Amino acid sequence: MDWDAIPWMLILPVIIIQLLLVIVAVIDLVRVKHTNGPKWMWAIIIIFINIIGPIIYFIVGRRNE
Repeated sequence: MDWDAIPWMLILPVIIIQLLLVIVAVIDLVRVKHTNGPKWMWAIIIIFINIIGPIIYFIVGRRNE
């Protein structure tokens, strides 16, 4: 694979945003006591569904108390 042909200036911001979303979502998941659904399910969604997983967690998974 030719790594020099990859447009890193376009891809790098997406990778950074993905990592930040995952880290913030996992920290929030650990700190919150109750979620809409089991925590293990949200952990799988956050980690394995790129970019959309953490966003779904923040919209649907968090329980507003």
